[in-house]
Amino acid sequence: MHIAVAGNIGSGKTTLAELLSKHYGWNAHYEDVDKNPYLNEFYEDMQRWSFNLQIYFLNSRYNQVVEIRKGEKTVIQDRTIFEDAYIFAPNLHSMGLMTTRDFENYFALFTSMEQSIESPDLLIYLRASEPQLVNMIQQRGRPYEEAIRLDYLKCLNERYEAWVSTYDKGRLLVIDVDENNFKENAEDLGKIINKIDAELHGLF
Repeated sequence: MHIAVAGNIGSGKTTLAELLSKHYGWNAHYEDVDKNPYLNEFYEDMQRWSFNLQIYFLNSRYNQVVEIRKGEKTVIQDRTIFEDAYIFAPNLHSMGLMTTRDFENYFALFTSMEQSIESPDLLIYLRASEPQLVNMIQQRGRPYEEAIRLDYLKCLNERYEAWVSTYDKGRLLVIDVDENNFKENAEDLGKIINKIDAELHGLF
């Protein structure tokens, strides 16, 4: 089975994936931010590196999905290929940080890839307000994220909400991170686990 955690930068995807991986014994697939060759340059000069970064993510996540579906174990994935295509890349394009030529080329490649992959069996979306995102980003203290602008997070949030409102590729579970401190509160984590159990029973 393929479980995926979606959400804006700083919403807690990696933390939740870790906690659920431990609880259920699932294999976890994370975003490899430390080995990403474009992230630092991207946040310093988004216009120059946006296309390169999105192509890197597209290739990386496509290979992840192929690997997940080949295996026999249940996997929880930190961020999906759909978020890159429907949220991050179009947001960069609309902000004038990716040319129309590059965006159309990117999206054509995604469309070709999408035909050969399956969607997650369950998508967990972490909804978080911009103040909450800023707080969590500051707490983890990644140097390259210090340059992230509030308007950038706001635009991403709007796109996430639009995407989730029409999501029809599989089961969807929405968690309000402003109201659920699963990172530090075991009771809050238990609420999420109960909701996941309810969803998963319908998948067997």
